Amino acid sequence: MAQIGTFTRDENGTYTGAIKTLAFNIKASIKPCDRDNDKAPDFRVTAGGVELGAGWSRIARETGAEYLSLKLDDPSFTAPVYASLVQGEKGEHKLIWSR
Repeated sequence: MAQIGTFTRDENGTYTGAIKTLAFNIKASIKPCDRDNDKAPDFRVTAGGVELGAGWSRIARETGAEYLSLKLDDPSFTAPVYASLVQGEKGEHKLIWSR
């Protein structure tokens, strides 16, 4: 697992930060959205006004910690990127990549 981003959360529940990999370095936001069914995402991920992915609120079974499960996709990707947004020890939120 590799950290590919760092975000901060504002009082409205929106996360802002950057996603950095070897291929790109973009400023992104993860905003809460209205759900119209149980499978709909809790969050939308955008960068430069373009939707880049979606996120779902989750709770870790072992620790009970809350985190966001994200699916990021773009036509330039060979496959979707799955990541978790977890809170760090200093209050920051780390975007951890997994495939």
